[in-house]
Amino acid sequence: MRAAIYTRVSTDRQTDDSQLGELRDYCQRRGWLDIAEYRDVASGARFTREGLDRLLADVRRRRLDLVVCFKLDRLGRSLPHLAQLVAELAAHGVALVCTTQGIDTSNDNPAGRLQLGVLMAVAEFERAIIRERVNAGLRAARARGVQLGRPATNGQHAEAVRRLRAEGKGVRAIARELSLPVASVHKLARQENGAALPRDA
Repeated sequence: MRAAIYTRVSTDRQTDDSQLGELRDYCQRRGWLDIAEYRDVASGARFTREGLDRLLADVRRRRLDLVVCFKLDRLGRSLPHLAQLVAELAAHGVALVCTTQGIDTSNDNPAGRLQLGVLMAVAEFERAIIRERVNAGLRAARARGVQLGRPATNGQHAEAVRRLRAEGKGVRAIARELSLPVASVHKLARQENGAALPRDA
């Protein structure tokens, strides 16, 4: 078995010695001798970390059979991030073992896969709740008359478009001069008198 040990501490004032000792002993007891080690000093909330990125790169190159860590929160703090990581491991046939939580997604441990499946279901539920809260907030804002989305910026060019039109310039010439899309110039022209400008010039 080609195993990867992953450890993480949040700050350089902490040490991963206890994690490393536990994980090395665990691998030795299981007879896993081909071991690579990946270590991070970073917050678990960060999706991108040097050690984790190298680990995932080797997973994608199919250089590993399993990943061993102390606890799930060493891999990531948020359930959606954990779900993403576990899905990536599963897609490449890599098992995940968390030594202190009884999680083992290898083929000979259905109970471990069930426990992880429950965690992933909770993560999906959390994402659905967040989406519903966001949508409810948007509906409430619209009901109060709040304008959503980026504010329109065409209005600030209306006077310049009127001036250039008075000089006899066409849509494309105005668009080039003001660095605006042709469609925006047409829109401003229609707002002014309901008639679009000719496209020549």
